[in-house]
Amino acid sequence: MSTLESRIIKYPSRKYSKMVPLKAIPGHFVTNHSHINYYIDLTTIKSRLSEASQCAHILAQQYADSPIPIDTIVCLDGTDVIGTFLAQELKNAGHSIRNKHQTIYVINPERTANSQLFFRENVEPMVRGKNVILLMASVTTGISIRRGIECMGYYGGLIRGVATIFSAVKHMDDVPVNTIFTSDDIPGYASYDGHSCPYCQKKIPVEAMVNSFGYSKL
Repeated sequence: MSTLESRIIKYPSRKYSKMVPLKAIPGHFVTNHSHINYYIDLTTIKSRLSEASQCAHILAQQYADSPIPIDTIVCLDGTDVIGTFLAQELKNAGHSIRNKHQTIYVINPERTANSQLFFRENVEPMVRGKNVILLMASVTTGISIRRGIECMGYYGGLIRGVATIFSAVKHMDDVPVNTIFTSDDIPGYASYDGHSCPYCQKKIPVEAMVNSFGYSKL
């Protein structure tokens, strides 16, 4: 077991107490956009059948009664398994589906070398003019959400909500962020820009570069 994994702390959701606990590791970490004092480990939540299905069940409750039918779930950060369960949960809950094929599409975009999101021409029809949920693993600053919203706008998708496992923000550009875990579930959770990071100011070294897929120790 690595040094990081030995420090995992499990936090229950304050709102969904019976949910699988969130795993977090305290320390000094760097994402693409910020420095953070906890790495959120979503590995098993995204990969285990039982945990992924539980996440989908909770997230579906926030959309099942929506008067706006959801056509497409766009999965980022390796959330495809959760996205598939989410589509099934919405269907089982009687969520109205009004597109031509009476189904919910579960897709994910590709990324360019500079992390710009894009869809191939054969996938575009599943986005253009469709009501879309943007499904993400974790949100720290909201920059990734904004990129997703901009991508949907470019391809003509209609964002009806953002769903995440963990989020430190509640909304972005008037789009609500529905999440299972928030920063309130992790006592003292904080993110900083590189210039104001107290760890850097105290010359505490960065332990790892992290994102929603995992970490790379430095």
